[in-house]
Amino acid sequence: MNNEKETSRVEAFSDGVFAIAITLLILEIKVPEPETRLTNSQLFTSLINLWPSYFAFLLSFTAVLIMWINHHGFFKYLKTLNSRFLYANGFLLLMVTFIPFPTAVLAKYINSPAANIASAFYCGAMVLVSVAYNLLWFTTAYKRRLVKDEISDALIIKIRNAYWFGFFVYLTSFIISFFFAIAGLLICISLWIFWIVLDYNNIRKKAVSKSNFI
Repeated sequence: MNNEKETSRVEAFSDGVFAIAITLLILEIKVPEPETRLTNSQLFTSLINLWPSYFAFLLSFTAVLIMWINHHGFFKYLKTLNSRFLYANGFLLLMVTFIPFPTAVLAKYINSPAANIASAFYCGAMVLVSVAYNLLWFTTAYKRRLVKDEISDALIIKIRNAYWFGFFVYLTSFIISFFFAIAGLLICISLWIFWIVLDYNNIRKKAVSKSNFI
């Protein structure tokens, strides 16, 4: 019971950080405030011209949402916590709270001659998020320190490989962004499908069923 209480406290704290980070993303979208009053057509044009902000907001909102969903599923594997895990989780939360900044940079410069650096900066932030997830999984699964007994070794390896795959794809998007800004971002977006498919609930149920069968 104490272990469940501790994991619940850490998860609740983490949820709060995710909620704040995802809320801050909307602050990048500014209401048009010209020196003179706008006509209907001018306001419409001004709102359309905010498309880089809409794009960056949608990109990061979806990314952070998927991060939160996977983080939530992650906790279903835990049977206890230790200080290493708490620091690793803290590093992940640090990166999550940082996401609004590269989002703002991307929104401001994606439609400019500096688009490549803006895209690379954004993709680089995702690389660090991936590093944080890999570190979190390492502190959890190394020598089965913190994972529940019913979680199989095969499943541990599957999740590890998935996190490593994500890291190398993000790293590829970061490098490509220096040459092709949109292509780098599209590679980042392509990972959304991969993380959505990585359904912690289903794979955990399969692992438990296999364990019971054995």
